[in-house]
Amino acid sequence: MLLALLLLALPARAHDARPTLFNEAEAVAYSQQAIGRVVADQSFVDADRRTVRLSDFRGQPVVLTMIYTSCEDICPLIVEHVADAVAQADKTLGPGRFTVLTVGFDSKADTPSRMRDYRTAHRIDRPGWRLLSADPPAVERLAADTGFLFAPRAGGFDHLAQTTMLDADGRVYRQVYGSDFSAPALVEPLKQLVLGTGDRGLTLTALTNRVRLLCTIYDPATGRHRFSYAIFVGLVIGAASLGTVAASIVQMWRTRRA
Repeated sequence: MLLALLLLALPARAHDARPTLFNEAEAVAYSQQAIGRVVADQSFVDADRRTVRLSDFRGQPVVLTMIYTSCEDICPLIVEHVADAVAQADKTLGPGRFTVLTVGFDSKADTPSRMRDYRTAHRIDRPGWRLLSADPPAVERLAADTGFLFAPRAGGFDHLAQTTMLDADGRVYRQVYGSDFSAPALVEPLKQLVLGTGDRGLTLTALTNRVRLLCTIYDPATGRHRFSYAIFVGLVIGAASLGTVAASIVQMWRTRRA
């Protein structure tokens, strides 16, 4: 199903009040309110026990997931689908164009050593994919900033199945829901962030990025992104047609003046 529904009331924190008892529509509405919000800079510890701050990852897009390591169903599926989509995005955009962060929201259990074991168990070896731990205040603030909902229940947590995409300035750009989303749901926004923003003027880099943004398409037959030359064919045909029309207009103008 799309969401792991929350059954317990959550106290109001920063930003908009959290739903006290909600259905999917209410949860998604709360999550969507985070779009456009800049995530506060906070301190975390990665799986190798290095202290990092969210500001360390500014300058390029971030794919952010919040999971808990003892989850045996939804969280592993989210990580698996993120891994597949990230692999496709790397092929489409090239390596090193964005960061992936997975934060353990069960602060008591999701220690750096548990996050390291989780990284090994799920074969997370992509450079630029960091697994982070934090204390409860940092987790709660990050959850509030990104519109992520979670609450304890017997044997675990109820939580949103949510992947959040941040732009290079740390602003929430897109939410992807579910534990079995398709790769384009993640790859297409990443293309927009990496290739479609930040360019000013018709520089060669800007033009190249825009062409790549337009011409890299998802092929459902293969389940992969590929470069399409169809746009160039259309541009050539369009230019030729406009040229023919322009030539005809000029010839008519000259004939009338003769």
